[in-house]
Amino acid sequence: MSKQTGLYICSGCDIGESLDLKALASIAIKEYNIPVCKDHHFLCGDEAVKIIKEDILKKSIDTLVICACSPRAKSDTFSFGKNIQIERVNLREQVVWSHQPGTKDTQMLAEDYVRMGIAKTEKTSIPKPYINDNLNADILVVGGGITGITAAIESAKAGYKVILVEKEKKLGGWAGKLFMQVPLSIPYDQLEDPIIYQKMKELEEIDSITVFTSSAINSISGEPGLFKVNFSANGNSQALTIGAIISATGWNPYDATKLTELGYNSLEDVITGVDLEVLAKTGKITRPSDNKEVKSVLFVQCAGSRDEKHLPYCSNFCCMTSLKQARYIRSLNEEANVYIIYQDIRTPGQYEQFYQQVQRDERIFLTKGTINGIHQHNGQILVNVQDTLLGEKISIGTDMVVLATGMTPNNSEELNLSYRQGKGLPVLKYDFPDSHFICFPYETRRTGIYAAGALRAPMDIAASMEDATGAALKAIQCIESAKKGESVHPRSGDQSYPHLYLDRCTDCKRCTEECPFGAYDETEKGTPLSNPNRCRRCGICLGACPERIINFDDFSIDSISSMIKAVYIPDEFEEKPRILIFVCENDAYPALDIAGQKRLEYSPFVRIIPVRCIGSINKAWITDALSRGFDGILQIGCKPGDDYQCHFIQGSELTKTRAENYQEALETMMLEPERVQTEFVEIDDYDKIPEIINNYVELIDEIGPNPFKDL
Repeated sequence: MSKQTGLYICSGCDIGESLDLKALASIAIKEYNIPVCKDHHFLCGDEAVKIIKEDILKKSIDTLVICACSPRAKSDTFSFGKNIQIERVNLREQVVWSHQPGTKDTQMLAEDYVRMGIAKTEKTSIPKPYINDNLNADILVVGGGITGITAAIESAKAGYKVILVEKEKKLGGWAGKLFMQVPLSIPYDQLEDPIIYQKMKELEEIDSITVFTSSAINSISGEPGLFKVNFSANGNSQALTIGAIISATGWNPYDATKLTELGYNSLEDVITGVDLEVLAKTGKITRPSDNKEVKSVLFVQCAGSRDEKHLPYCSNFCCMTSLKQARYIRSLNEEANVYIIYQDIRTPGQYEQFYQQVQRDERIFLTKGTINGIHQHNGQILVNVQDTLLGEKISIGTDMVVLATGMTPNNSEELNLSYRQGKGLPVLKYDFPDSHFICFPYETRRTGIYAAGALRAPMDIAASMEDATGAALKAIQCIESAKKGESVHPRSGDQSYPHLYLDRCTDCKRCTEECPFGAYDETEKGTPLSNPNRCRRCGICLGACPERIINFDDFSIDSISSMIKAVYIPDEFEEKPRILIFVCENDAYPALDIAGQKRLEYSPFVRIIPVRCIGSINKAWITDALSRGFDGILQIGCKPGDDYQCHFIQGSELTKTRAENYQEALETMMLEPERVQTEFVEIDDYDKIPEIINNYVELIDEIGPNPFKDL
């Protein structure tokens, strides 16, 4: 059925003073037969919105092309119901605010954007969501420590049924082994009884939580709302359908046997902080060598942490744990002396109050320093310390040495995922689950499965409880989004999903291998099996597919190709190059908008097409643009790396590897490799974007026009 389209142009915000609006309307009428074309000086105002609504009603308009400000602005104003398709043409930030007003080139730029907007609407449609009325809303929590228990309680309080699975015989985890814990309440200067027991009692009183101990996950398959979970509990197999999963499998202490330079194993009275906690629960701290009560204890902070040979990161909880243990050593023996040798003491927030309380104790000695040797001497352990705050080397004799070892995440493969990309959650180089650590820290790369607590990152009890609550909220959000056929971050609310024309599939496995989120399983032959509720709608599979069989209702091979082909390409004698720029909608497009708002100018010879992720760019678009006569193609995406990250985890990295395919296309067409380039930016690199664009335009000028321009 043909669409009834209306095109509306805003003349405010300098648009009317900079452009010939009648010429823009003429393009819509003469080239595309658009029946309704209007302009208004205040298109987002009540009067103009009323006019648009009346046209929708009286003239049966079902498709709107709004030529005004950025699509990132006024989205609520320019929303006219679920049955009205909207396409936004950015005339403000990316035309009149970033180019010279009233010039021919600026006018041509605006005209091309109008053509591109209309062309896109002809090849796209309103997404029809993937709806399954049989979705389950229960939440599975894996792990019964402080994080898992808190996640279960908070999920149940929100009205959801919870199944908690714990591998040990009883709940509590590491928190259940504590003698005392650091303060969680005002005035933050006194030790407290472990909160885990209070939480366990609260858990027992909630009927909507079912607990299985001595349990193990055998397999997890499916997707949000339809996870198929098989687990064993006390020797019996159980099968459940689950809505979302919270992995709270916790942490393990760093293996102290690797710390030979600190005397562990070779010296019996060198123990770890975990060992000390067990000793303290007996009510008296004795040294292992002779079971005599200790009169002095020395703590070595960052034992194997912040060290490239062991754990290069800070484990967050060690400083407070040692300060806590120093306090209860002193409370159990008023004559005991405590020494704490640290690299840095880190007591964030209100914990500073506790640190100050420890400092007031004259029998607790703290100094910055580096351990230079540990050995047995006259019935004690002699610890040599250098680089101290005293400015000299010191030696301390002590009954016991406690190594403050760090946290390592518990193996996420305990989930036993039946995903073609692996059994566990994809991990970072330190084995913590991978996520978008800047913007979406609770997320993992497995939609509907959320890591929480010390499994996700090193953290203490207070942080773990807060983290558990966040993970519970994300699990609930995912369940409710799945019910509506919507995606979660970063395209939250997107109801599109990939359609696969499998009759043309060659089983190349590109989509199944490159999807960052494991949205595809596959048959033995290699044919992709889609799990729509796992999909984050990034379009990376669309970009990966060499056969172009993957498309979304509102983002497809044909829609972007149509936008490319809608651009007017001047011949080489006009000396007006045309450069196509694909920009990631997450960082590059907002940066361009900010550049426009700052009135930073860049070449009017570029034509910008936003894409969901730079990894969603298909080779076909590169070929189409070059065949069409574009002189160059610039791709701008999120900056990858340790300090920044692609919103879809690996879209930017994939673009680097796909560059080889682009070079093959250029060689086939006998074109210079510089005609396709890729740049990566952060969202606050708005000031660099004009320079990036202008430098590339200069490069294309040096190379010369595309020889396909006149064909």
